[in-house]
Formats: sequence, structure tokens, C-alpha cells
Amino acid sequence: MNAESEKLPLTVAVIALNAEAQIGALLESVGFAGEVLVVDSGSTDATASIAEAHGARVIRKEWLGYGRQKQFAVSAAAHDWVLCLDVDERVTPRLAQSIRQALAEQRFKAGRMARRNRFLGVWLSHGEGYPDWTLRLFHRAHASWSNDEVHEAVLTTAEVGRLEGDLLHDSAEDVETYMAKQYRYTSLHAQALYRQGVRAGYAKLLLNPLVRFLKFYFLKLGFLDGGPGFAHVVIGCNNTFHKYLKLIEMQKAGK
Repeated sequence: MNAESEKLPLTVAVIALNAEAQIGALLESVGFAGEVLVVDSGSTDATASIAEAHGARVIRKEWLGYGRQKQFAVSAAAHDWVLCLDVDERVTPRLAQSIRQALAEQRFKAGRMARRNRFLGVWLSHGEGYPDWTLRLFHRAHASWSNDEVHEAVLTTAEVGRLEGDLLHDSAEDVETYMAKQYRYTSLHAQALYRQGVRAGYAKLLLNPLVRFLKFYFLKLGFLDGGPGFAHVVIGCNNTFHKYLKLIEMQKAGK
């Protein structure tokens, strides 16, 4: 067995729910990992059986919220090095090679990668769609997931390196499903902000979506992605608007 085909001392950790249409492609892209762990929160479709057919270890665990569910997966991993992925993501060969190199050299304990988003049938190259830098590879002694129910993040004080190659994100959802998910996320985010003591006024409701549009559509060149790029940025601005609108509603109800 040559070095390029050897399994890495790495666990790919995935949280899943009713993902039979997507999880197979993800698992096929991570054959370099010594372990693939799927934490299933109650699928009623073939998610678990597909994962097991690809050699993954499957654990059933009731839903804890995004951050806690991902940290549960990290804690249950067989290896200290973990790569945390979503079911609608794929590792490109170049990224796989970069991960292999990172583990061999051990120059850093956490690594972020560029995520490329596909929207309305187009792989975005600018704006919020790319490079959507995200920290997913880390040694669990030096990093962990936050407890946030949504917009969870990896927390670390270690030096964070950059990996070459893209993480492909293809949700394969229709617009209605995508928008419903985004609307649900804004509710969860607003609730989290309210519990943290964050408050908002109507100025933030007006200005934050506008600033976001100017940043991603013009400064980050989102306009170069044409119609899909425009729609992607506008949806992000709409999410910001709804998040603060819901937060204002909670503030008024809490008085």
C-alpha cells in the first residue's frame, strides 16, 4: 500500500437526519479517513443503512442542537484528529491531499478550508459563496464546537492553518426548502442573541442588511456571479433583516 492510499488517523464526523439522497456522495469523497462516524438524530429513511454500507460507524443520538450534536460526534470519534462535515458537502481530491499533508507535517492543530457553494445550479466564485472560509479540521485536544444551537463555530486558541483545495457545498434543495431552512435559522439565531443579552433597534434592522449587501455584492464581487450571485447575497441580507426583526419582537414581548 503506497502512502497516498493509506488511511489517515482521522475521524470524519458527520451529523445526519433523513439524508439518504446526499450522504452517499459525501462518504465516497472521504475514503482517505481511518474512520467515518455518522451521528444520526432519528432518520426514518435509509440514511443509516447507506452509511453502514459505506463502512461508516453509526450512532443514534437525540437532537441536542447543532453545536452540541457536533461536539458529541467529536467526543465519540476514535481518533483525536477530526474533520467535521455536513451531509451536503464533498471533499475534493486537492483538499484531501492537503489534509493528508497537514497531518503528516503537524504544523498546526486546526485548519480552515475554502467552501464553494452551489446555488441555482451554479458554483459561486465570489460574494458569500466563495471562498467561504470554514474551520473544520482540528485536533480535539486543542479545539471544540461551541454550544450554539445554530451558527455554531469551532473554538480554539491554537494556531489555525489554511488548507488548499475546496470543500464543495451542494445542498441540492429547491428554493422553497432552502428558504424555509433559512427562515428557521433566523429564529434560532435571534433566540440565541436574546439569551446572550444582545439587543437591537430599528437602525440595526435597516443598516445591517444594507452593509451586508454592499460588502458581499460589491466589495466581494458577488455581481460577477450573475443572477445566482445576486439572489444568494439578497437572501443573506434578508436573513439578517429577519433575525433582527425577530429579536426586536422578543425585546418588546419581554418588557
